[in-house]
Amino acid sequence: MDHKTILITGCSTGIGLQTAIYLKQQGYKVFPTARKQKDVTMLQELGFDAFLLDVTKKETIQNTLKAILNKTNGTLDIVFNNAGFGQPGALEDVTTQILKEQFETNVFGLHEVTLQILPIMKKQGYGKIIQHSSVLGIISLKLRGAYNASKYAIEGLTDTLRLELQDTKIQITVLNTGPVTSDFRKNAIIKTKENIDIDNSRFKELYYKNLAANKSEVPFNLPAIAVAKKVERIILSENIKPRYYITKATYILGFAKRILSTKLLDRVLTKI
Repeated sequence: MDHKTILITGCSTGIGLQTAIYLKQQGYKVFPTARKQKDVTMLQELGFDAFLLDVTKKETIQNTLKAILNKTNGTLDIVFNNAGFGQPGALEDVTTQILKEQFETNVFGLHEVTLQILPIMKKQGYGKIIQHSSVLGIISLKLRGAYNASKYAIEGLTDTLRLELQDTKIQITVLNTGPVTSDFRKNAIIKTKENIDIDNSRFKELYYKNLAANKSEVPFNLPAIAVAKKVERIILSENIKPRYYITKATYILGFAKRILSTKLLDRVLTKI
């Protein structure tokens, strides 16, 4: 195996961190990034060439890419757009400003990284871009509207870009990840308490039920290494697929989306 280079965003914890560690162990040249300096320092202490990159700040993307290209003679093989977060809440409880913040990271940030990567990959004549979507980019769940919408947007951007890149050797794909062990739920709880007026919502009881729920044993949950191994599969594949499902939950719900009527699917999803 040649030592392929990969940039990963959102590596402070969970999927990003575990994917970086796993790929480094397999011999890849991994450049993990995080938006806080303390997390960059943590990554550097683990032996990585790590960089500060906040997907909502264009200059940090530019600076980091410049630094990485100086280390790789101007090339970058793979980019894993992993950075993102989940803002829970019924849509009637989510202000337009909070929705904008959700899109700022999950969609606009991902798009900005992609825009800055494309000229590099066009110049070198190849490359792979992995966009981290979700099972919630395929189906929707209540109290997840902002996050659902951001992941649906990633699907639309990626499907379009795949068509527009057909005359190049740049390949693009999405990961539709289901329940995976990470800090996602912990961070989502923080966002709920910060941004949702729970006590004045008609969904008050459901919010408190969800906040109190023990999610340590979610059905079909997989460790973060499952995502890392799927990323490696993409790296090793000569012709990558348009999308990759991760966890049985994604396979089941993806299949249900294809075969059930919308009305019947709604009945299923309401029970989740």
